[in-house]
Amino acid sequence: MNLLDLLIAPAYAQAAPAGAPQGGLFGGGLGGLVLPLVLIAVMYFLIFRPQMKRAKEHRGMLEKLSKGDEVLTNGGIAGTVTDIGENFITVEIAANVRIRVQKGAIANVLPKGTLKSA
Repeated sequence: MNLLDLLIAPAYAQAAPAGAPQGGLFGGGLGGLVLPLVLIAVMYFLIFRPQMKRAKEHRGMLEKLSKGDEVLTNGGIAGTVTDIGENFITVEIAANVRIRVQKGAIANVLPKGTLKSA
């Protein structure tokens, strides 16, 4: 006899009675597929779908971008768009100070006059 047996009663496996269903709703057979399918559906609606929606909105914002728009980059740099290329955008951040950033680095388009009031 083990000292641990005095504190915790040992559990012994028993055979299932003949004719008893095995597993229930989430157990074996076709019912075993229910839980993984539910988890995949939950992950789709909580993670993947909102991320795809945000990416679609961001692409739409970049397509509507035009010269003169005031933008904020992912790095926190605010400026005015002076030139738009295929992959890059030139942003004027001060008088005669221009930087080129990738289109994807534009986080937000600010309302007109935001930079002048700041």
